[in-house]
Amino acid sequence: MALGKNYDGQDCSLARTLELVGERWTMLVIRDALYGVRRYGDFLAHLDIPRAVLSQRLATLVEAGVLERRRYQDNPPRDEYVPTAMGRELWLPVLALGQWGERHLSRRGTRRVFSHVECGGRIDATASCAACGAAHLPPEQVEVRPGPGLEDDRSDPVSVALREPHRLLDPLP
Repeated sequence: MALGKNYDGQDCSLARTLELVGERWTMLVIRDALYGVRRYGDFLAHLDIPRAVLSQRLATLVEAGVLERRRYQDNPPRDEYVPTAMGRELWLPVLALGQWGERHLSRRGTRRVFSHVECGGRIDATASCAACGAAHLPPEQVEVRPGPGLEDDRSDPVSVALREPHRLLDPLP
């Protein structure tokens, strides 16, 4: 039995969520936006994503309210893409999926370490701090650092910037 192309006939929240964010490039765009990537060219260089695919994913995420498009330059016109409150809520699924992948699929171990900005404690897949006990930390209170499994010789500005500790949502590079 062939799978349908969408979930229009289903009254299922998970199916509707997958319709929006279930495509692989979409989750990587969201991850990068949470890391602080804002500009089209930086998404393009860091993700190695085809231009047409990136344009479509950004348009879909803006239309759905996950990202907000903001003009940062008029001549020539250029926009940046910033996670909305709805987009910032995807922080926990992105964190949990990334940590799951590192536990079960990574050949080199932990590539990124997430820490509580206030105390420096490492956070778990529920965004809770092991050191101070703060629970469900929002991305604004989290810093990403290179982990022991990170072997990144890429030269794009985002990869270079992420070799240093960086607070989530703060613009890169």
